[in-house]
Amino acid sequence: MELSTVWFLLIAVLWTGYLVLEGFDFGVGMLLPVLGRRDKDRRVMINTIGPVWDGNEVWLLTAGGATFAAFPEWYATMFSGFYLALLLILLALIVRVVSFEWRGKINDDVWRRRSDWALIIGSWVPAILWGVAFANLVRGVELDAGHQYVGGFFALLNPFALLGGAMTALVFLTHGAIFLALKSGGDVRDRAGALAARLAPVTLVVAAAWALWAQIAYSVTWTWAAVVVAAGSLVATVLTTRARREGWAFIASAVTIVAAVVLIFGSLYPDVMPAFDPANSLTVTNASSTPYTLTVMTWVAAALVPFVLLYQGWTYWVFRKRVFAAQIPDHVGLTFARPPVPVGAPTTPVGGSAGSDGGPAA
Repeated sequence: MELSTVWFLLIAVLWTGYLVLEGFDFGVGMLLPVLGRRDKDRRVMINTIGPVWDGNEVWLLTAGGATFAAFPEWYATMFSGFYLALLLILLALIVRVVSFEWRGKINDDVWRRRSDWALIIGSWVPAILWGVAFANLVRGVELDAGHQYVGGFFALLNPFALLGGAMTALVFLTHGAIFLALKSGGDVRDRAGALAARLAPVTLVVAAAWALWAQIAYSVTWTWAAVVVAAGSLVATVLTTRARREGWAFIASAVTIVAAVVLIFGSLYPDVMPAFDPANSLTVTNASSTPYTLTVMTWVAAALVPFVLLYQGWTYWVFRKRVFAAQIPDHVGLTFARPPVPVGAPTTPVGGSAGSDGGPAA
């Protein structure tokens, strides 16, 4: 097997890790206004992903870096052609990071509400737009002979891509609800489990419609296996969420995402970015780096990736227990309110003199 094909498969694996792990992060953020009825409920939801969300985003950085190094022309064409969509995703992720880091810094209800909305919007936008982007890759885009995208932004908002966005949003919603039922306790767990049972059948219908459309219109014969696996795991998700078997439901939901990635990348190969005119398509051959670059990347990845996987697995093991509202302490952040001045206390600094307006002298 050529190294360009190996790196195409490795990039697919990196996207699989990102979508499985960051998928439930997005789902938790998207469900914040639905399941977070009280502030402590919302803090429980955020704390279920608090120790792991930033580690999950490393998969995206690694996938982007691997694409840049292994397939620079694919990276350049995709990021220039999908510029506005990817910029919106980047801004949403930045806003989401800020909401995670700063929500508890200020003890103020308005501050927390704004942070919550930043987290909600920062979760919904990428959950939809990743589906739109991947659906356009499967469908193909308008590339010229120089491999430049010439279709325009609104050409990306076609029915197949919009259905792909709805599919990923629903898959992540269900994935997040199942994760919350698995990782939280008390009322949040009960509400998340009930919501997951309601979301799973809707997700099954929409995901099945998109997968069948993708398979029949744009894919190859062997990816029917991925469609069948996805269908079976979606049915299993429906049954396990109804039975409140949270662990099995999470596994079934994760398998659905894995099968979807196999369908997407299997539909692409040997292209990395198919064009409406096949002669203009970017392939694993004409978009890849030199063999020397790919060889060096392979040795570096073989040496370092196991350590990254061990560290992230250890993180999940350490923070494996459920989060309960009773474990959440009261807010200790700063406050915007000025401290009250005791009656009769001096209004000027000790040893200072008052100016003509009653304030301290200049």
